[in-house]
Amino acid sequence: MTKLQYKTIELKDVELKSEEDGATFSGYASVFNGNDLVGDTILPGAYKDAIENFTPKMFFNHDSYSLPIGKWIKVEEDEKGLKVIGELTPGNPQSEAVKAALKHGTVDGLSIGYKLVASGYKRKKDGGRTIEKIEALPEISIVTFPCDQSARIDSKSEDIDELKTVRDFENYLRDAGGFSKAEATALCAKARAVFSDQGEPDGEEKAQKEVCERIKALAERFN
Repeated sequence: MTKLQYKTIELKDVELKSEEDGATFSGYASVFNGNDLVGDTILPGAYKDAIENFTPKMFFNHDSYSLPIGKWIKVEEDEKGLKVIGELTPGNPQSEAVKAALKHGTVDGLSIGYKLVASGYKRKKDGGRTIEKIEALPEISIVTFPCDQSARIDSKSEDIDELKTVRDFENYLRDAGGFSKAEATALCAKARAVFSDQGEPDGEEKAQKEVCERIKALAERFN
């Protein structure tokens, strides 16, 4: 089974306009032929099959356990990248909050939730991957942090201290990346403490192991 992966990008040149009670906006969820923070390059045509018969869902910060905040009314490749047009759901309180944040510029990122298989990419000699085919694109989220996350990395240790629940860990790990081995160790220790307090006795050890394995994998990827 392939795991869901995430890539974020700044929502540049966004056009946001209100229509009746909702809001539509456009931007790029992915740009071709560049090098992102982990050295990956996505080639034109990579999304063709993934979006041909399926329209991704729209969430905020990849919270797929919640009600979608809107819908993508157009998802297509052009010469630049994956162009999207979205419409926020009228009457949904979170959608209204995101609409206000987009207008104010306090939220300016998009992030794809995607799946790869081994045949869909090639490893680069200097690190990273050349991605030729995205196997699946279940969702595209509006996110708080775009691709340049330097400020967030600096405050990561403080963020770890604030993790109190299993859901906190789920949300944190969806958007995490770029932390040091020391921070990864601290996060594992915090996971053990939180899961000991809240986990079911039979599943506690398994849950701790899964979280720590995911943390270590992220740390190795970015160091």
